[in-house]
Amino acid sequence: MKIIADLHMHSKYSRATSKNMTIENIDKYAKIKGLNLIGTSDFTHPIWFKTLKQNLNEYDSGIYQYKNKNIRFMLTGEISLMYKQDEKGRRVHFLIFAPNFEIAEQITDWLKTKGRVDYDGRPIFGFTSIEFVEAIMNISKDIMLIPAHIMTPYFGILGQKGGFNSLEECFGDQVKHIHAVETGISADPEMLWRISSLDKFTPISNSDSHSYYTWRIGREANVFELKTLTYKNIINAIKTRKGFKYTIETPPEYGRYHWDGHRVCNVFFSPAQTKKLKGICPVCKKPLTIGVEYRIEELADRKIGFKPKNAIPFKRMLPLAEILSGIYGTGISTNKVQIETNKLVKEFGSELNVLLNVSENQLKLLVNEKIANIIIKNRNGELSVQPGYDGIYGKLLLNDKIKTKI
Repeated sequence: MKIIADLHMHSKYSRATSKNMTIENIDKYAKIKGLNLIGTSDFTHPIWFKTLKQNLNEYDSGIYQYKNKNIRFMLTGEISLMYKQDEKGRRVHFLIFAPNFEIAEQITDWLKTKGRVDYDGRPIFGFTSIEFVEAIMNISKDIMLIPAHIMTPYFGILGQKGGFNSLEECFGDQVKHIHAVETGISADPEMLWRISSLDKFTPISNSDSHSYYTWRIGREANVFELKTLTYKNIINAIKTRKGFKYTIETPPEYGRYHWDGHRVCNVFFSPAQTKKLKGICPVCKKPLTIGVEYRIEELADRKIGFKPKNAIPFKRMLPLAEILSGIYGTGISTNKVQIETNKLVKEFGSELNVLLNVSENQLKLLVNEKIANIIIKNRNGELSVQPGYDGIYGKLLLNDKIKTKI
């Protein structure tokens, strides 16, 4: 049984998230994308939790389904921790996977003893990662905790502003309960492979989507091959890597924090140029926001191209709407892009099927040769992307070369 899973996104109850992120829309657009397992997100929020309980029926052992039974759901959430450790400010986001509604409610009840959970789908707390892991494992060992988007500067456990240089530094002896890390949009497994201390943690990839649009939902995902879809089987596949076939990644340059820069000053730099500037913005003379590639270089103890023996493969590609937007030179949400996207999805069943499987000859029967050719180049990882920086997404380059901007 092939499972394509996006296990990290947000509901309408999270900040900066579309009000249309409802169960109905998540279910509908996940099918269009080609996913068949979704993380519910935000189960700690009381209204969303109530909505989930009222609308999801158990499919099989910790996996749930909505009315039309298109998509399966797994109970997931995210919290933000902001605290001091060793006299230094720490900022870490965690994914939480829960085996059932009863355990999910117990997690939330414990969080309520530490602060409010009703103001945001991703609530913020001031306790340490060590305290968090210890408390959650006391609730149930079936819960999985995963550091989210680990390299991003502001809330990644290894990010420039997060403060830690290893997971062991963050968790101490509680690191034994951490089995996986999330790559984040601005990094991919190949980048993490350069850091040997991460070998023991399985890289997973998710969209962290704040909207239901198909160029956001499922833009990163995990592909499993399992006999049956149960919560336990998904968790075991992540822990053991057995049945975990590959991850789907956007090019890391596409991420909003891949390179260094200042969006307000409209400047961005490669790590080499940032070093020459000593990390200072030439416009405002303040420290630059240091991106993921720079941070990887700081922590790496292996050369570019190293691949661990037990590495899970990955496939790197842009969402279909991003490709069409680049070809047409129009906005990603324009009618022209959407009409072409809908035509391909209607003919071939889902966006991921178009991106992963449909042959060039099949594509040419429906779209022009240029579009078909670029879809195949995207599948083969042959497209160039101008790196994103300081909260700005990267941009597909069809003719121009990658550059820095001063």
